[in-house]
Amino acid sequence: MSHHEKVLIIDFGSQVTQLIARRVRECGVYCEIHPFTKAAEAIKSVAPNAVILSGSPHSVVEAGPTLDKALFDMGLPVFGICYGEQLMCDLLGGKVESGHDREFGRAEIEIAADTPLFRGLGKPGDKEIVWMSHGDRVTAIPDGFKVIAVSEGAPFAAIADEARRFYAVQFHPEVVHTVRGTQMIRNFLFEIAGLKGDWTMAAFRQEMIEKIRAQVGSGRVICGLSGGVDSSVAAVLIHEAIGEHGGLALLRADPARGLRAPAVDFDVVTLRRQVVPARARVRVRAVEAQLRGRDHGDGLSAARGPNARPEVPHVAVELDDANVGEDDLLLEAVQVGQLEADGDRV
Repeated sequence: MSHHEKVLIIDFGSQVTQLIARRVRECGVYCEIHPFTKAAEAIKSVAPNAVILSGSPHSVVEAGPTLDKALFDMGLPVFGICYGEQLMCDLLGGKVESGHDREFGRAEIEIAADTPLFRGLGKPGDKEIVWMSHGDRVTAIPDGFKVIAVSEGAPFAAIADEARRFYAVQFHPEVVHTVRGTQMIRNFLFEIAGLKGDWTMAAFRQEMIEKIRAQVGSGRVICGLSGGVDSSVAAVLIHEAIGEHGGLALLRADPARGLRAPAVDFDVVTLRRQVVPARARVRVRAVEAQLRGRDHGDGLSAARGPNARPEVPHVAVELDDANVGEDDLLLEAVQVGQLEADGDRV
């Protein structure tokens, strides 16, 4: 992804951080979410063109999650959302206080200045419907900042240091309740950060397929599938990348879901689990099409999938008990054909 413009979203634990990423991607900009605990490493690895600070259920006043203020010396445009605004002010010399009336739900802000963040939305004095969710609030802004919007419960509803391209809002522009929040995010990306929007999901899909092929080469892949969105997408991408020539073992923890990737034919293997001391680990080194249709006994059985094609060496491995922790799992399939478990972790 090195040739795309990138936005780094630093996550402080908000329930809607994924919505920030969704809005950014809808604008045609590639982004990644990284936790605040890995912010320094993420800045180096992602090399972002802009940074967004998420909200959080925590309190800046009560020593909530933070980050190295060196971020603000890197020349990057930064957009703080809710907790992100409070943290920005706290780190740069402003003041945040608790004990004020909590503000939650629909609110009106009044645009207080002509600013790129609200371009296309209105002029000073105009109102916008937003969604608030905060207990603490900013009571003094850092030097170099100005107020660009106010609300009844938040005198610093939106602030900006336009020279350094630092912007922050007390509300949540990423949620649908902020009626024109997506336009605000778009303004940050294009009007403030100067991005062009050079990314699409279709391009990402093809790039990931090519990346997987290059990384796997002639090797084989073990893919852990929980049934959730992330692992399901990963499984489909891996299949599209190497499905016609590589070996893909798909480890699945919940066979009751009956999950199947579209147009993918998998044989199904069920493995017996046993609780063992923590740190017991398993490595499945290879899975061959020879396993299909065989009964191996001892809690290990194989059943041919309804659409399995013998010429395709893919086996989906189902773990028959999803209630055992990852570090307490031992697959008792020591050797069945080319399937081995030798004490290392999947």
